[in-house]
Amino acid sequence: MNYQIKKFNDGQLTAKIIENGNIDIKIRGNSYEDLFKAATIKEAWDAENSTNKNAVATLTLCCLIGQRSDRRFNKGESFDLKVISNFINAMKFDKISILHPHSPISLALINNSEKISHLEFVEKAFRAIGNPVLVSPDAGAYKTTHEIAERLGADLVPSNKVRVNGAPVISIQGEVKGKECLIVDDLADGGRTFKFLAAELKSQGAKKVFLYVTHAQFNYGFDELKQSIDHVYCTNSFKDIDDEFVTQLKVI
Repeated sequence: MNYQIKKFNDGQLTAKIIENGNIDIKIRGNSYEDLFKAATIKEAWDAENSTNKNAVATLTLCCLIGQRSDRRFNKGESFDLKVISNFINAMKFDKISILHPHSPISLALINNSEKISHLEFVEKAFRAIGNPVLVSPDAGAYKTTHEIAERLGADLVPSNKVRVNGAPVISIQGEVKGKECLIVDDLADGGRTFKFLAAELKSQGAKKVFLYVTHAQFNYGFDELKQSIDHVYCTNSFKDIDDEFVTQLKVI
């Protein structure tokens, strides 16, 4: 299927179907504009396929906006992921694939959704470094990192963090002396926590510390990472990064 997207001067988006057929949209999905773009395409496609019962529409979201807002954090606040999920559900796609969602809540809220594993991207970083020890940065990441370690035949060192007077205190639960380590996580908004974790790993004798994140936002703290991280591996699910400190694995 081919289509055109036009954006008017006031920001309005409109879509036009040029050649009909099954629809398979793949977008970053990290902005409300991305979601509206998908919605306009799907609405135009629905109109063209109203009598075609065999037509299939699928959507791939490489970086779901609002995925960390997976609950109502404080009284009186909006449940943002629920709002976003309701909008996506209204499009009525037959299947929605989401790359490395932050939590299972996304899959529970979005109809016909499935997770795209980040295994292949972690494996590329793992092989490029040369079989490092995998490090889970906190309790929330342990389960998925443990599954990847088993698939790769890699050693895994869990870590945990608690905040004392606003600053993270890191505990490492394994031996890292003389080893290269790869921290694995889903998303980096900033780099402060990874900086402290890498510093602690090196204080316990780690030779080098690398970072893998699927969704590399780096809205702040990017330069801080360079103080203790040796190199960053990530996908371009959120944005393209042109920096020799970063190896990006293309997903879109």
